[in-house]
Amino acid sequence: MAASSNSSLSGSSVSSVYSEPRSQRELPKYAEEYQPPIWKSYLYQLQQEAPRPKRIICPREVENRPKYYGREFHGIISREQADELLGGVEGAYILRESQRQPGCYTLALRFGNQTLNYRLFHDGKHFVGEKRFESIHDLVTDGLITLYIETKAAEYISKMTTNPIYEHIGYATLLREKVSRKLSKSKNEPRKTNVTHEEHTAVDKISSLVRRAALTHNDNHFNYEKTHNFKVHTFRGPHWCEYCANFMWGLIAQGVRCSDCGLNVHKQCSKHVPNDCQPDLKRIKKVYCCDLTTLVKAHNTQRPMVVDICIREIEARGLKSEGLYRVSGFTEHIEDVKMAFDRDGEKADISANVYPDINIITGALKLYFRDLPIPVITYDTYSKFIDAAKISNADERLEAVHEVLMLLPPAHYETLRYLMIHLKKVTMNEKDNFMNAENLGIVFGPTLMRPPEDSTLTTLHDMRYQKLIVQILIENEDVLF
Repeated sequence: MAASSNSSLSGSSVSSVYSEPRSQRELPKYAEEYQPPIWKSYLYQLQQEAPRPKRIICPREVENRPKYYGREFHGIISREQADELLGGVEGAYILRESQRQPGCYTLALRFGNQTLNYRLFHDGKHFVGEKRFESIHDLVTDGLITLYIETKAAEYISKMTTNPIYEHIGYATLLREKVSRKLSKSKNEPRKTNVTHEEHTAVDKISSLVRRAALTHNDNHFNYEKTHNFKVHTFRGPHWCEYCANFMWGLIAQGVRCSDCGLNVHKQCSKHVPNDCQPDLKRIKKVYCCDLTTLVKAHNTQRPMVVDICIREIEARGLKSEGLYRVSGFTEHIEDVKMAFDRDGEKADISANVYPDINIITGALKLYFRDLPIPVITYDTYSKFIDAAKISNADERLEAVHEVLMLLPPAHYETLRYLMIHLKKVTMNEKDNFMNAENLGIVFGPTLMRPPEDSTLTTLHDMRYQKLIVQILIENEDVLF
């Protein structure tokens, strides 16, 4: 009997539920003593009970056997013959070549008192669905676990998101105050480059879930909304979902992990997690080329620190420099500044003693904006800004630009606001630097906004509108922001 679909064997990520009353757990007094909550063990127990794979070996040498298959390959045989070879044994499996389509291979697997047939593929790894395995044995083991759990716990699985611990965090609530105090202990002290060194001593031993709760309620935290950056992840050893508290089953790709904050959840649960990612500096490897919101949340700042530091340096010694932002510094020195920020963060030395040419600093700032994976003026708002720039009536155009500004993510809005205030100061020194709002618009238009599609034609066509948008923002920064 053919399997109803390939997706069951390839594994699925399904949400779960944790409903233990808070009063049943005695919480530690200090964050350092934190112990994980008692996770729901039902799905873990089911995984332990799942049938084990039993390879049925072919007693003869099969001609033309693919080199990546072993003696479980039985050559060209029918479904009926495969069913007979499996002998009704749960977990028994063989590989065969299709009679109907020579050159196509099938996994015949015994489960639930029937024989399931799956089209089998190999591209360096074995797969029947999304998951890819090093060996047929691992593929079958993972498939049997998935089939067994989804058969035995179908109703349980369907109700798993109804009472997630992520929404309640009863055990985390009592830790918030103590952990928050530790996180904000240095609030009135000078900021250190690796701001998380002190934080991590308190937080390393607690889950990302508790870390999120503590940081969310830390009064020294800039609470920009940020989506989680979930990626499929293979967990080594037993892991439980931090959204629903249920076991994440299977051998590989059991769930997803946020690459910015480390939150581990089922793939299905990830659809329900709020946009409250609190990036961990340990996971942020660089300053340049890092998502803007991710960077400011990781460093707990209003704006990217590279923007603040560069603008502070430029305003201290460069506002009267001729051709400011138009004249380029040496590329090698600009790259040195970039590496300094990536390596040293806030401690990067960009003073006149190290870089006497102010054009190196302006070049490093422009490079930061160009390297952003999502521009300051985001892809989502790009076409709306271009449409606003095309409006002929000046008052209506200004109103349209203001409306689109309100659509920017908060961290992007704040960064743009701060930059425009700075560029306004640059124009106030026009008699010395010869840089007015129009000139700066030519420089910053393509730097701050890029079309979503990578089209040279679109970029060339939109350049005058990009220039006009930046010019309007500079000239009207006191009204628009």
